[in-house]
Amino acid sequence: MCALMMVPTAAQTVMTHPWQGKRVAYFGDSITDPRNKASKKKYWGFLEDWLGITPYVYAVSGRQWNDIPRQAGQLHTEHGDSVDAILIFIGTNDYNAGVPIGEWFTETDEKVMAGIHEPKHLVSRKQQHLCMDNGTYRGRINIALSTVKKMYPTKQIVLLTPIHRAGFYANDKNWQPTEDYRNLCGEYLASYVDAVKEAGNIWAVPVIDLNALSGLYPMIDEHAQYFNRADTDRLHPNDAGHERLAKTLMQQLLALPVF
Repeated sequence: MCALMMVPTAAQTVMTHPWQGKRVAYFGDSITDPRNKASKKKYWGFLEDWLGITPYVYAVSGRQWNDIPRQAGQLHTEHGDSVDAILIFIGTNDYNAGVPIGEWFTETDEKVMAGIHEPKHLVSRKQQHLCMDNGTYRGRINIALSTVKKMYPTKQIVLLTPIHRAGFYANDKNWQPTEDYRNLCGEYLASYVDAVKEAGNIWAVPVIDLNALSGLYPMIDEHAQYFNRADTDRLHPNDAGHERLAKTLMQQLLALPVF
């Protein structure tokens, strides 16, 4: 007696990347700025090649979170609503400049109507208010995301954490120590990375943790190959570093829709 063998037929599925052919704005600092000469091609250039993304790049070297409203305004002036998504990759210069971390909220005592298993009535409650202090890191993020989300309420906005940074020694007036030193306000880089991750929950925006996921770690000599110059610039990725960033982003963006 012969056994009957069932050979399953698998249907082939062709998947298109959700960001294929989209128009994406990039806000940030020197790592994204096309004028920065540490690499010939930036991460967004690789994404343009691989996914056919049209890049609108507004990043400027040296800028901090308080420049994001300006970058968003320039995007709106030049392209209006004709953009599909926005990536924000900034924060390392806030750390270097010693911008205080600050608070996300302030609180006040307020009266509010509430009814819990009884008729509604006035009760005393603490109410939190977003801190819009341009002199603090969290305040700057609040201002920036309030601006961008109001300007582009239907678009996908994604935050990218700062990546690890080692020394950058341009000249006597631009000498930046490695990340294992506290900055002028007594904070390590990790505090600025963590704040970006916290912002995702506060503002309902996805965060891609490039600090962890990219694998770039310029604090060891073996990873100097991914940065501009082993002796004077382990802040800015070179072409190999940007390609690694782009590969990480391409995979992470698979999980995020473009509306």
